[in-house]
Amino acid sequence: MTRKIVSTSDAPAAIGTYSQAVQAGNTVYLSGQIGLDPATMQMVEGIDAQIVRVFDNLKAVATAAGGSLNDVVKFNIYLTDLSNFGKVNETMAQYLREPYPARAAVGVKELPRGALVEADAVLVLG
Repeated sequence: MTRKIVSTSDAPAAIGTYSQAVQAGNTVYLSGQIGLDPATMQMVEGIDAQIVRVFDNLKAVATAAGGSLNDVVKFNIYLTDLSNFGKVNETMAQYLREPYPARAAVGVKELPRGALVEADAVLVLG
């Protein structure tokens, strides 16, 4: 099986030794996205804006892979304050339709660049 690297300028460029996504067969592994604006590479302000930016970034990478967020089979959500999980649910409902994917939510001490939320995903094409 060959690996294909997925990238787009519509999501933040990788800031380390990773790719925005890697496709193996019909499965695409999306790297974690934080609330970075892809145009400025600066963090957007506040939890609400960061959640939206995270899902916009994931959507851009999924689109670049030839899919959409509705092709996601698993999300992992990382929050520095789990009391914001309800806000994540509200925002996810704007990006997804049923049947919803599997999901994990994890409280963490801190995230890169002082982010308040990060999410990664696995999607299956076709």
